[in-house]
Amino acid sequence: MVVFHDEIPESLVEWIKNQRIFWVATAPMNAHGHVNLSPKGGENTFHVVHSKKVYYEDLTGSGVETISHLRENGRITILFNAFDGPPRILRLWGIGTVYDYGTPDQATRQPGSRAAIVVNVLKVSTSCGFAVPLYNFVAHRTRLHRFSEMKERVDRAHALPPDSENLDVQQINVPSNSLREYWLRNNMKSLDGLPGLLTAPDALVRIAPQNNFQSTTMSGALRGCGTSNKESHVIFKHPEKTFILGFFLGAVAVAAYTMILGKIELH
Repeated sequence: MVVFHDEIPESLVEWIKNQRIFWVATAPMNAHGHVNLSPKGGENTFHVVHSKKVYYEDLTGSGVETISHLRENGRITILFNAFDGPPRILRLWGIGTVYDYGTPDQATRQPGSRAAIVVNVLKVSTSCGFAVPLYNFVAHRTRLHRFSEMKERVDRAHALPPDSENLDVQQINVPSNSLREYWLRNNMKSLDGLPGLLTAPDALVRIAPQNNFQSTTMSGALRGCGTSNKESHVIFKHPEKTFILGFFLGAVAVAAYTMILGKIELH
C-alpha cells in the first residue's frame, strides 16, 4: 500500500543512507525529447541534508541528460529499492539544482565528480515492492574512480598557478587524456541539444581536482573478478586447458559408463 509524505520521515533517513544504489529520472519539456533514467552508485555519494533537502555527487559519465534536464525545468524523481530485508520502494519527488564542479565546497570530492545535484524534496512516497527481487551486495565497483583519477592527474599537471587569474582559460590548449577533454567532448549537450556542463571544464584549469580516493585500495571480492589474483579462480586462468581437461574427464566417464552397461547386459 502506498503512503505519501510531505517530507522524508525520520524513520527512513538511516535506511536511505544504507542503500547501495538509487535511480534518478528526468525529462525535457519537449514532448518528443528523451526521457532519462540513470542508476547511481558509489559509496557516500548520496546525502540527506534534512527532511526536505538531499544531494548527491554526480560522477562523470558518457552522457549528461540529468544535468541538462534539471537546467531546463528542474523536475526530478529519485527512486530507492530494498534488495534485502523487508520489501520497500521509496520515491522522492522534487526540484533539482545543478552546481558545477568548482562552485560548491568539494573538500571530500570523489574522482570524476562533475557536479553536485541538490534536490528540494516536495513529496515522498513508500510502497510495498513485493515484486523486487532479493540481491546480495558484493562490493562497489572502482573502475570509474580509477578512470577519473587517471585523467585528473593530467588536469592537475596542467592547472594554472594561483596568480594567473587574468588569463583567458578559453585560449589554453586542452590537455590530451584529461578530464577536461572528456567533459568538453561528451558532457556539454544532452541528446536533445540542451546545455549540459557550463563552468566545470574551465574550472578544472583554475582549480586543480583533488579527491579522497585511494587508487591502491580495491575490495577483495573485486580482485577475483577480471583482475590477477593467484589465489582466486585459478582454474580459469587458462581456459583452453580447462576445456581439454573437461573433455578428457567426460570421455573417461562415458567409457566407464559403457563398460558398466556391457557387464550388466552379459549377466
